[in-house]
Amino acid sequence: MKTTLEIIKADIGSVGGHIAPSRKLFAIAKDYVKNICPRFIDDAFISSTGNVNARANFRNKIEQLLSIADIKIGGNRPWDLQVHNDDFYARVLAEGSLGLGESYMDGWWNCDRLDKFFHRILRAELDRKVKTRTEFFEVLKSKLFNLQKPSRAFQIGQRHYDIGNNLYKYMLGERLIYSCGYWKNASMLDEAQEAKLDLVCRKLGLRPGMRVLDIGCGWGETAKFAAERYQVEVVGITVSEQQTKLGKELCRGLPVDIRLQDYRNIEETFDRILSIGMFEHVGYKNYSTFMRIVKNCLKDRGLFLLQTIGGIKSVTRNDPWIERYIFPNSMLPSAKQICSAFEGVFVLEDWHSFGPDYDKTLIEWFRNFHENWDILKEYYDERFYRMWKYYLLSCAGSFRARENQLCQIVLSANGVPGGYRSIR
Repeated sequence: MKTTLEIIKADIGSVGGHIAPSRKLFAIAKDYVKNICPRFIDDAFISSTGNVNARANFRNKIEQLLSIADIKIGGNRPWDLQVHNDDFYARVLAEGSLGLGESYMDGWWNCDRLDKFFHRILRAELDRKVKTRTEFFEVLKSKLFNLQKPSRAFQIGQRHYDIGNNLYKYMLGERLIYSCGYWKNASMLDEAQEAKLDLVCRKLGLRPGMRVLDIGCGWGETAKFAAERYQVEVVGITVSEQQTKLGKELCRGLPVDIRLQDYRNIEETFDRILSIGMFEHVGYKNYSTFMRIVKNCLKDRGLFLLQTIGGIKSVTRNDPWIERYIFPNSMLPSAKQICSAFEGVFVLEDWHSFGPDYDKTLIEWFRNFHENWDILKEYYDERFYRMWKYYLLSCAGSFRARENQLCQIVLSANGVPGGYRSIR
């Protein structure tokens, strides 16, 4: 049997073509082997899945883990699991998050309420109790390579946002807003999204004639709202071709310019800058660069509003299943990482956290997706339905468990004279 370091040598050699191992690589590898590998599931243990006793052991291990979260296999509560393939247990132990998600896509198990299942899993911190070599390799890869470098900037657009405008039209509601709504005084999704857009505009203090940059503008709905309601001129940039095309149509006749462009190629100046739901694609190696570029594009008395999902601890990679199937080259920043990135660049004026609102938003998105599946299934297969359901409801559960956060941050170029008045 190969040692872990021998496996690492073979795996790393295949990343990004032929990359020769370096002293830096193996220094990082040895550190992770020392601190993480003792928690890996033993390969010999996993290779014995054909043995009846081994399969029983795998099931017992999973049952023990799930019992911590009060989840039963074959139970009748909405969050209990119904397993249809006995290889499920070994697959999850061997592959962790990736195996759990892929086995659901393959129909190996079901759960009436995935959001409740993941809420319990994450509150019990079961995700931290199973570590696999796949996860270890993803961490190592993110340490060694800039997965969000300019040459890879448009991959997220192609693999996620360009999979069909019809999908998003039926899922997102009246407005094509693919970010958390603000539910403080709202009872419906469309109300929550309009409330969020207005909150952003008020926090930025938009006034007629201002020039605004929207980084990660999506289909242009935020730019359209700001131009119509606050009479400002907006430049919106996105890395999605389909968002660019539809955004131009939606904003026709307004002082809005929707561009297919990476944020690193912006060289103009603006009175206000906003970025909603895009920072998750920047990557920890580029956080500081992002902040410096925004600062260079902002006028001296300007304000920058950043809305982003965040994690409760600093990481350098994404969840393996989310990385492979939903958001490639993405990751969630922590408060520490965000603050470190703008330290010495911006003045922090306001920090507003409303993560539980994303739980409500995701549930509404799933309801729309599910209710329109008879139309959408003409374009997507059943495996896609299971994948998308798993994505939306697992994320809802993560916000409900407070594992994921959502914040709006207002930063100023040089500090607001007399102070910034927070708006809620």
